[in-house]
Amino acid sequence: MSIAAAGEPAPAGARKRPKNRKSQLALAAAEMFCERGYHGVSLDEIATAVGISGPAIYRHFPNKYAMLVHANRQLVEAVRAATDLSGRDDPRARLDELLAVLARLAVEHRRVAGLYQWEWRYLEPEHREEFLAELGTLAARLTAPLRELRPELSGRDAHALVRAALSVFGSLGTHRAAIARGRAEVILRRVAWAMLSEEPATPVLPATGHSEPEPVRGMTARREILLAESIKLFHRHGYHAVGVEDIGRAAGINASSVYRYFPGKADILAAAFYRATERVAETTAAALAGADGDADALERMVRSYVELTFERSALVSVYLAENNNLPEADRHELRKVQRLHVEEWVRLLVRLRSGLAVPEARVLVHAALNLATDLSRLVRSDRRSGMDQHLTRLMLTVLRA
Repeated sequence: MSIAAAGEPAPAGARKRPKNRKSQLALAAAEMFCERGYHGVSLDEIATAVGISGPAIYRHFPNKYAMLVHANRQLVEAVRAATDLSGRDDPRARLDELLAVLARLAVEHRRVAGLYQWEWRYLEPEHREEFLAELGTLAARLTAPLRELRPELSGRDAHALVRAALSVFGSLGTHRAAIARGRAEVILRRVAWAMLSEEPATPVLPATGHSEPEPVRGMTARREILLAESIKLFHRHGYHAVGVEDIGRAAGINASSVYRYFPGKADILAAAFYRATERVAETTAAALAGADGDADALERMVRSYVELTFERSALVSVYLAENNNLPEADRHELRKVQRLHVEEWVRLLVRLRSGLAVPEARVLVHAALNLATDLSRLVRSDRRSGMDQHLTRLMLTVLRA
């Protein structure tokens, strides 16, 4: 309400503050957080995007963190309201409608899906628990009709398949590949059904946060140790929460000694990204070199990517989550490399599926890659659990859906 509205009528031609200004600010903030990272956005930039002055934001939010919390709640509330189908009796119809709703929401909220994927990491414990509880409620809404349709599934197996389906919907927010809205909804819905129709995984151990360290090599041993410890810290706490002092302490040296090997923290992050691109290029080249035709090449690429996500889970996680914190020159270069890697998958998939359009192939490839990195975070990096084989099968199901 404007000041004039509290007393006398506002003068003719005076601008009225929109009733939904708080929601507008939260949406603008969410889009910018997802595009540039939570720490890469200032309150003044958010205000400018909405067309108000910086100080005017404080009429609605006390600080940027409050905007992050509100943006997450807006996303959660939209999903909660749209998926409340408790009155539907037929489990297949209810599940199909839920998948259709989630596909529509994935497209409508594509620009803010990063809140679900990565930016919620910056929530304080109480708000993080709130967010995860809502995610659990959503999973339960899908799990209940799925178990009615497939009574042979245990609750744990059904939840694992639902988690895979949710990863497919979330994948649309991890890229900006152009595709018609209606077509994207059809593809996401179809792939989600394919996930829910899959066989359950073998028993999976809970996540421990552990990942194998990078190997230490000869003359560059100290640099390699610094890089390996930095990757683990960035993965566990997020780039902005880690200081050079933390990195030095983890590597067993003084903070000042870190600068003998890297000019600054951003350069360590860039080195981690270049290391990740090297690993991806190496595994892809090895997979293609020994392939017997396109079908075999695709299976080999899937297996190699799954192996990489398990063996270097922290590195892959940082590679996906911290892109916005790279120095600008490195960011542009590495994004170009990432696009080229995706296009290699797309070309192979289109050759195998002659009727598949390139935009649709890109959506499938991104969904498959996101599935691997998303689900590998939920389990221990231990291939004896059998999760690697299950995940390979799920990725191939996505690409063939």
